[in-house]
Amino acid sequence: GATTENPSFEINAALLSRCRVFVLKELGTEDLQELLTRVLKDRRGFGGTTVHMEAELLSVMAAFANGDARMALNTLETAVLNGEISPDGSITVTRQLLEQCMGKKTLLYDRKGEEHYNLISALHKSMRNSDPDAAVYWLARMLEAGEDPLFIARRLIRFASEDIGLADSRALQLAVAAYQACHFNGMPECNLNLAQTVIYLSLAPRSNAVYRAYETAKEDALTQLSEPVPLVIRNAPTQLMEELHYGEGYIYAHDTEEKIARMTCLPASLKDRRYYLPTQEGEEGGWKERLERSRELSR
Repeated sequence: GATTENPSFEINAALLSRCRVFVLKELGTEDLQELLTRVLKDRRGFGGTTVHMEAELLSVMAAFANGDARMALNTLETAVLNGEISPDGSITVTRQLLEQCMGKKTLLYDRKGEEHYNLISALHKSMRNSDPDAAVYWLARMLEAGEDPLFIARRLIRFASEDIGLADSRALQLAVAAYQACHFNGMPECNLNLAQTVIYLSLAPRSNAVYRAYETAKEDALTQLSEPVPLVIRNAPTQLMEELHYGEGYIYAHDTEEKIARMTCLPASLKDRRYYLPTQEGEEGGWKERLERSRELSR
């Protein structure tokens, strides 16, 4: 049998375990360019005809085919057969003609190459710099070149936490909603869902406190000794654990007036470590004051 989907999801596990799986990967852009070049030179193709065409147009056709050799060959054939015929019998294929044959404007874009990462970086950094005009432009460049809208939506979700965080927690909600809208609508209908979210994220207040908090905590987790969890905040589901003082001294925060217990939840060596440092004055209202009170009681 054959499937274009991942066999792990599309084939019964019991059957899959008794099969040998051969993965046929899509052709790369360079492979398709080589194929198109051979067709232009080989007499079985257009080798008997002089075809004038910029070398870059072969790259455009290869990228447009997205790994499908038959699509690349069909595109080349359509372009050559509709090219301008000169008195000497040669055929000229222009970019304008190729765009007409492909049915859409050809944009320089490779979903797996450098331009892919250049454009998503441009989108991210434009939003970070609160420039909605540039952000929408880079968004349009990606979508109209055929980028998967769900990929862009996932990057917007990351941006909402990395660059906005608790300065506006609605940003994450909107980014997740945009992902769902892309999933439900698909292209081209979801282009406005993404544009709305990109503009909102570009203009939202900024804070990278959540990002810096995690990165600092990650560094400590990777470089310092793996200290045990303080006994006071361990769970004690068995009698033996209770005898070993698991959970001894634990205070249920909801039983206190401030809903904050006087406890130290970090390991001893990190008792006074501070990871979350708000960058916006009073992020999300009174959270900053509550944060300071919690740290005071944990000393």
